[in-house]
Amino acid sequence: MKITGGCHCGAITYEAEVDAERVALCHCTDCQTLSGSAFRVVVPAKPGGFRLLTGEPKIYMKTAESGRQRTQAFCAECGTPIHSADATNTKQFSIRVGTVHQRAELLPKRQVWRRSAQGWTQHIEPITQIQTQDF
Repeated sequence: MKITGGCHCGAITYEAEVDAERVALCHCTDCQTLSGSAFRVVVPAKPGGFRLLTGEPKIYMKTAESGRQRTQAFCAECGTPIHSADATNTKQFSIRVGTVHQRAELLPKRQVWRRSAQGWTQHIEPITQIQTQDF
């Protein structure tokens, strides 16, 4: 599937070829912290299938629990996380689905790092639903 996307302020735009069957929720504590949320939704780009159209992301190197290093790419202007990549294979990108224009078509097919998941994330139906911001 061909996708397009970009950061919140528009400084970074990209296009990519992804496999929609590989969309995942990641519950690892690093994704919780780096996303500012309970999990992150990601989709891997096909090898060589990611191309920046505008802008140049800032890179932060994080060391995972396994000891592996991953680059974290984000917009230096607005802070939007764009993708990550293994430090030894910086051409294989894991794209942040929230930045994808076609995100409604990218349904998660699996969850990873469930041992770190916040328990409430599996039972959100009973939570009061308000269609716009009320605070």
